[in-house]
Amino acid sequence: MSQSLSIQENFNLAEYNTMGLTAKARYFISISSVQQLQTLLADSQFQSLSKFMLGGGSNILFIDDYDGLIIHMDIKGIEIEREYKDCVLLKIGAGENWHELVIYCIEKGWGGIENLSLIPGSVGAAPIQNIGAYGVELEEVFDSLEAVNIETGEIQSFNKEECKFGYRDSVFKNELKGAYVITSVKLRLHKNPKINTSYKALSDALERKGISDPTVKDVSDAVIEIRRSKLPDPAEIGNTGSFFKNPVISKKQFNQLKIEYPEIPHYPAGEKVKIPAAWLIDQCGWKGRRFGDAGVHKMQALVIVNYGKATGGEIWALAERIQHSVKEKFGVDLTPEVNIVT
Repeated sequence: MSQSLSIQENFNLAEYNTMGLTAKARYFISISSVQQLQTLLADSQFQSLSKFMLGGGSNILFIDDYDGLIIHMDIKGIEIEREYKDCVLLKIGAGENWHELVIYCIEKGWGGIENLSLIPGSVGAAPIQNIGAYGVELEEVFDSLEAVNIETGEIQSFNKEECKFGYRDSVFKNELKGAYVITSVKLRLHKNPKINTSYKALSDALERKGISDPTVKDVSDAVIEIRRSKLPDPAEIGNTGSFFKNPVISKKQFNQLKIEYPEIPHYPAGEKVKIPAAWLIDQCGWKGRRFGDAGVHKMQALVIVNYGKATGGEIWALAERIQHSVKEKFGVDLTPEVNIVT
């Protein structure tokens, strides 16, 4: 084992996943520089092991112990790479906390990510998921990222097109899954931002506050208030936030559902229709149900929670039961938004 690397064995991951699961990693290391990462990947002892990159642990479900190497990304730093008349190009270390970055940008008056306030997790995980909320997605401000190839140790840059962003999706969740470690992300933020209040819950919240010409801080404050009212704090009860993606279905399938369920909520999604997963789950009677220490949150059907000592297997078994019931009742497939680690 390389003496320059502080690698721990049989490591408890409970404090590194917001579900609070006590899964153990065979090996664990926290990485704070690109050079340290390259040294690790070149170490022959670990080249044959399966590897998993861990950020803030907010979008992860460990079904069991991990018989491999967990690489916790802790590369920090926020710097202005270029500054233009109307915008700034920021380079951010993958280990930076996402919400802290949002607050930093708001304090500088830079706009573009204020709608993404209070989303848990790290900056490096944001493009993998193409995080989005309240009418905005990361790809709208994304410029590029740098990542290290796990096999070769080489640094590669990916632009927006190469990331192949989709709804809560990217190339790093598909053909390049497990092939790269994201080390930094570049975002293009606006000095004179265009405020996006297209999401009804957000515009309603601003209206209740009597704000007709909101600033980026006004938007951020409103989003934080909404999220705190709807989603449980992982510090108080284990959860990964929204467990499932909102399904996108054809207009034909939606029209058939609307005949039987006239009140079904929906949103346009190009040539298709997006249905709130929380509504589907709630209609199947899951909200507030508990099975041992695994359950569905009493206030938000989209959130599966760990009441204390649930295992990853128990959480996943509950998720599968929810998927089955929604499919049986509505004919709609629910896809996990969380990353399932086996």
